[in-house]
Amino acid sequence: MLLGILGIILSLVTLITLAYRGMPVILAAPIASVVALLFSGAPILPAYTEVFMPAMANYVGSYFPLFLTGAIFGLLMTVTGFAESIARTVTGWIGTRSAMAATVITSALMTYGGISLFVVAFVIYPIARELFRVGDIPRRLIPGTIALGIFTFTMTALPGSPQVQNIIPGQFFDTGPYAAPVVGTVGALMIFGLGMAWLETRRRRLVAAGESFSDARNDTPAGHASAGGGIGVEARMQPTGRVLPFLPLLTVIGVNFLCTLVIFPAMDWSFLQQETYGGIAYSSRAGIWAVTTAITVAILLIIALHLKRFEDLKKAMYEGTRQSMLPIFSVGSEVGYGAVVASVAAFAVIRDGVMNLGTNALTTSVIATSATAGITGSSSGGMTIALNALGPQLRQMAEAEGTSLEIMHRLTAMAAGGIDTLPHSGAVVTLLIVCGLTHRQSYKDVFAVTLAIPVLVVAALVAAVSLMGLA
Repeated sequence: MLLGILGIILSLVTLITLAYRGMPVILAAPIASVVALLFSGAPILPAYTEVFMPAMANYVGSYFPLFLTGAIFGLLMTVTGFAESIARTVTGWIGTRSAMAATVITSALMTYGGISLFVVAFVIYPIARELFRVGDIPRRLIPGTIALGIFTFTMTALPGSPQVQNIIPGQFFDTGPYAAPVVGTVGALMIFGLGMAWLETRRRRLVAAGESFSDARNDTPAGHASAGGGIGVEARMQPTGRVLPFLPLLTVIGVNFLCTLVIFPAMDWSFLQQETYGGIAYSSRAGIWAVTTAITVAILLIIALHLKRFEDLKKAMYEGTRQSMLPIFSVGSEVGYGAVVASVAAFAVIRDGVMNLGTNALTTSVIATSATAGITGSSSGGMTIALNALGPQLRQMAEAEGTSLEIMHRLTAMAAGGIDTLPHSGAVVTLLIVCGLTHRQSYKDVFAVTLAIPVLVVAALVAAVSLMGLA
């Protein structure tokens, strides 16, 4: 048994090391799985085909619509010029002197509006760079500023977020994307406020030390792709007016809200108990259906507004489809790795140890999710692995304790968006590449706003709801 536990630990080290050195997770995860299997004595090939692949396929089958529609929506917002127009409008409202706030708010609007996180990073960077140049703000702060807008409160805390990180807990707790709105809103405001305070303090200190925008090296990032994801700038359109570009984002938010709280609950879903549909519960799929519907309606709206340029839109849809593949299969590969680890005998010891920490269901869920998200460097992958292994037990424990499953949903999602941004995180590495900066230059600020602050906020909220008797 001790050898099996050692194998699990070494497999985690292998995964982190390979990911940090740039190997795609879709390859690193199977390799790390082999390490765990070798030490446990389990057969490798059967484990790959009968454990790893079904878990990966299940994740892809469940969440592919969100990745696909999110990527297509993001590319359409880019080629139509809507995304850039939104950024410039928000900047006009706030002012170039508040370049950091404008960048965070614009990134947050796009993320909460349903655009894929990675697409937002590519879209917002050129605009943020220009804002920072005009304001003569040190360039090293750009990654942290963008990360605060896309990797934190709009991803996991704000109720109704269409990002997959806010949908996953609902599959295990039978909750919706608007779960625990008060707790989520308070958490979002805390993360936003503390994050902005950190960035502003850093700006003042760096400027006082004599650093300016032009001090950072690699002014033109190598390998930086156009925000259009391969579609040339010449394909961009010029949107008219300041209101029109916001309509697709408002559509996602509005349709998601209506589907979740009005339309879907009023429908008869009893037919889902038929064998054809696997006897699934409506509550376990409502979040995915609502968000997918909302983004699809927004895509159709963009197409309707630009019918004369349909060929350009078609190219963007093809490119969005292509771009959706690697992210979901990468996360799916991590989920497959988690399934393999969970299948070895030694994992039962670890699982029982986590369940016997002596804490309540909420704290156990937060700790387990944070740990797996940190290990995998993925919020969605880590949360899926943790809840696949412990979800049923956590739900039973919560119901026995009288813990609100909605609060479990919200704080588990927020916990996944904390330690997931360690240096080996694919999201962090991608963002730094987009910005043309290094870990040494910018990771300190990314760490502060996406890891340290969210972890502190989640800990404070867990303590608060526990004191109020809600957990």
